[in-house]
Amino acid sequence: MRESSGDNPGADLASPAIHLSGLTKHYGSTVALAGLNMTVPRGEVFGFLGPNGAGKTTAVRLMLGLARASSGEGMVLGFPLGSLEARRRIGYLPELFRYQGWLRAGEVLRLHCELAGIERGSRRSEIQSALELVGLDGRSEDHVDTLSKGMQQRLGLAVALLGKPDLVLLDEPTSALDPVGRHDVREVLRALKRRGVAVFLNSHLLSEVEQICDRVAVVDHGRVVAEGSLPQLLAGPRVRIQCSDLGPEALAGLARFGASHFAEGWLTVRGLPRDRVPALVSAVVAAGGQIQVVDPGQQTLEERFLELVGDKE
Repeated sequence: MRESSGDNPGADLASPAIHLSGLTKHYGSTVALAGLNMTVPRGEVFGFLGPNGAGKTTAVRLMLGLARASSGEGMVLGFPLGSLEARRRIGYLPELFRYQGWLRAGEVLRLHCELAGIERGSRRSEIQSALELVGLDGRSEDHVDTLSKGMQQRLGLAVALLGKPDLVLLDEPTSALDPVGRHDVREVLRALKRRGVAVFLNSHLLSEVEQICDRVAVVDHGRVVAEGSLPQLLAGPRVRIQCSDLGPEALAGLARFGASHFAEGWLTVRGLPRDRVPALVSAVVAAGGQIQVVDPGQQTLEERFLELVGDKE
C-alpha cells in the first residue's frame, strides 16, 4: 500500500525529498546524465527545466526506479533510488498518457488504487478526495472518451494523487489546459505544498514555473547548470531597447553601462540601475541608434533560460 511517511516509522522525515549526487547514465556511447547533482527539500514546488535531450526524462526515470544509474548516488524520501519504499510514496503524471476510452473516470481511479495496493476500505474516499482536488467532482461516471483533453489531464493528475504521496512528479501537467485550468492546477500544487508534499515539476511553460515554483534547476547536457530560487537565478534588473543596428564601435562605447548584447534589433543591458536608464538611452541615440521601444524591468525566466542553454528548442 502507498503510505504517507507520517504513518511510517521507517521513513526519515528529516531527509530531502530528492537528493542526487554525481548521478550518471550511459546508453551505450550516449551520455544521458553526466554527473547530476540536485537536492529538493520536502514541501517545496521545484521546477526542472532544460532543452530537449538535456537529460530531464532520464533523471525522472531514475527517480521512479524505471532505470538504473551507471554511477553516482541518489535518495528519494530517504530511501535509495528505485527502492520499493520510495516508489510507494511517489505519485507520477507522465506527459504522454492515455486511458481506455470505454472506461469511466471512476474505473480508471479504482484500477490505479488496486495497482497501488490501496486498501479496499479506503478506496472510495481516496477517489472522491482526488476528484474533488482536481475539479472533477461529479464526473466519476463519465467515460474517458467523453472528457475533453483538459479533463483527461485532470484525471491523470487525480491518479497521481491517489494514496496521498509524499512526492509528486509531474511532467507537463498544464500543457493541455486552458488558463482557468492552469490556475486550478496551480491551486492544487499550492495545496499539496501546504500538506508538506514535495512537487517536482517538469515543464516547458516557463511562465507557469515562474508563478508556482519555489526553486528551479536548469539542466543541460546531463548536468545542472543553475539552481536556486527565482530571485537568485534571475540576474537582477535589465533594460531592453529596440533600436536600429548598432555597430561594434557603438556597442564598445556602451560597455560602461554594464554587460550588454545586441540581437534581432534589441539591445539588452544587465544590472543597470533604473536611474541610469535615461543616460543609456541618450548614449544609444548619440551612437546613431534610432529607438522604438525602451523596456526596463526584471529579467524573465525565459531570458535567463536562453542565456544558460541557448535556443536549442
